[in-house]
Amino acid sequence: MMFLIWYWFSGLACISVMFITTFLMALVVTFVWQKSALLAALFLVFFWFCEVVYLSAALTKVPQGGWVPLVLSVIFMLVMYIWHYGTCKKYNFDVHNKVLLKWLLGLGPSLGIMRVPGIGLIYSELTTGVPAVFSHFVTNLPAFHKVLVFICVKSVPVPYVSPEERFLIGRVCPRPYRMYRCIVRYGYKDIQRDDGNFENRLIQSIAEFIQMEAGEPQVCSSESSSYDGRLAVISSRTIQPSSSLIVIENDDCSGIESIQSSKSQTLQSLQSAYLDDENQAARRHVRFEVASSPGMDTSVREELEDLIEAKEAGVAYIMGHSYVKARRSSSYLKKVVIDMGYSFLRKNCRGSAAALNIPHTNLIEVGMIYDV
Repeated sequence: MMFLIWYWFSGLACISVMFITTFLMALVVTFVWQKSALLAALFLVFFWFCEVVYLSAALTKVPQGGWVPLVLSVIFMLVMYIWHYGTCKKYNFDVHNKVLLKWLLGLGPSLGIMRVPGIGLIYSELTTGVPAVFSHFVTNLPAFHKVLVFICVKSVPVPYVSPEERFLIGRVCPRPYRMYRCIVRYGYKDIQRDDGNFENRLIQSIAEFIQMEAGEPQVCSSESSSYDGRLAVISSRTIQPSSSLIVIENDDCSGIESIQSSKSQTLQSLQSAYLDDENQAARRHVRFEVASSPGMDTSVREELEDLIEAKEAGVAYIMGHSYVKARRSSSYLKKVVIDMGYSFLRKNCRGSAAALNIPHTNLIEVGMIYDV
């Protein structure tokens, strides 16, 4: 029975595709081949007649069980529409409530708050402007990291994005603010592996951008209001030996001798596995130093030193934990779709932190209510 239902549904899908293809082919005959509309109409009528016969044969199976895949397809379509509708409403809320750059410039380089050591990676879907989660965070907690990086992860319509073109780095505000923007691009076949090297590649890319920007006088002398939106492709794999940063990898193998001190083989195996994890973490630890270049500008060196100092102090991942609700003035149907359908889907889908492989020990979630 299930095989017959599947066979009927596949036949219905094929005939639907044939209907659409025939219609598009008629448009090609008219607009691309520059033939008469009468020839296109004859083509359309002839092939649609053949396809209607096939469709009528498939529709006769609906009372015998063919209605099941139709109902399932309608349910799946509703689920996808509700998710798409809620996601678009949430994105539009972020766009209309983003913080203006003039507001940041009016606060000054200290942003009117205490700047603590470290790097704050603020995740958002916006490619320009400052997300509302930033203003919401500093309003409730008047302290922020010394270096801020607004990160936007985008999926582009290509299978793969080469590592040389993955990072787009820009500056949000003038240099004393220490605020940057990074757009990370992935193809729809790229796998976002948790290799523990994202922070290092990001620091290298920002340092390369700082050095590249210093070599462009027209960029440094431009108006501060035009900073946001100007991005450059930076690759951590193309960093030359004469780069502004020196990468030092620490290789720590301490503690291996203590394995032999335990008499239990079970404890030895557990301790060996623990030390293997510790040694792998130690091998992945990377330390940066500013290259001793006599021709380096003083402001560039200070900015690189601040970047390295912030990296050594620690990196925090800041994301918005959103609660999407329909406005009180919304229609009853919209309230059902947003408050019940979309909220249910968000609670039962994988979180953004898990999808982006963000370490939970460094994660800070900021609660946000979206009235859409």
